[in-house]
Amino acid sequence: MPLPQAATGDVVVRVRAAGIVPDELDWPGTWVDRAGRDRTPSVPAHDVAGEVTEVRYGTTGFAVGDRVFGLTDWHRDGAAAEYVAVEARNLALLPRSLSFTDAAALPLSGLTAWQGLFVHGGLEAGQTVVVHGAGGGTGVLAVQLARQAGAHVIATGRGRAADLAMKMGAHGFVDLEKQSFGEAVGLVDLVFDTIGGDLLVESATKVRAGGALVSVTAPPPVRPEGGRAVFFIVEPNRDQLAELAGRAESGELRPHVGAVHPLAEAREAFRAKNAGVPGKVVLRV
Repeated sequence: MPLPQAATGDVVVRVRAAGIVPDELDWPGTWVDRAGRDRTPSVPAHDVAGEVTEVRYGTTGFAVGDRVFGLTDWHRDGAAAEYVAVEARNLALLPRSLSFTDAAALPLSGLTAWQGLFVHGGLEAGQTVVVHGAGGGTGVLAVQLARQAGAHVIATGRGRAADLAMKMGAHGFVDLEKQSFGEAVGLVDLVFDTIGGDLLVESATKVRAGGALVSVTAPPPVRPEGGRAVFFIVEPNRDQLAELAGRAESGELRPHVGAVHPLAEAREAFRAKNAGVPGKVVLRV
């Protein structure tokens, strides 16, 4: 691929690490631009961590040499490359104490967890929250953030994720391979779903009046009685990125990197994630 050209408002980042998610190759934006026009060959991976090498005239907030991390645009090339052009507003400064690998596991998963719990879910101290898919990159961070907010956290997922979820702060774990979610859990204030399917439908019956069912997989087909049903797509947010970085720097927040592959093994990295590697899969560039 040619070196990326920075547009107004962009910086060019020398990529040191990039995070991937298993289904991004199915996203329309991976293959077409905002007008629906084919833009292949495409570069995937929307989590980026690296160093600024170019600042476009008129772009503010960063200087050449800054360590940064954040999200690339959904309809533009991603970070599975040596360089990527990113809108500066989608990035935040990366503390020196955080590695590029850990930083690449934070943006998409961390922002999704933060926005799902607090922006859309309205989670408060003393409430009870269920985190579906607690062994995934987003679920791991959601468990930690909810626990730090003073909530009672019930994690769900495959049995192999139980130890990880409990280590990250969950008060209880439901093994969905052995237990019925509906039978194992009473009414809760918030269900944060990263799994979808039948579990999303069943979850609506477990939200008490005034509570919320929040999903990143699909619009909930059933609304909780007396509650809210929310589907959202994560949005870049520099302030939230900075908050996540600060917590990671202090040790409060720990991203879970399940596997690291060199860039040349990007194909194998996607296969590994689809095979169920827990946590985040990161490409080292």
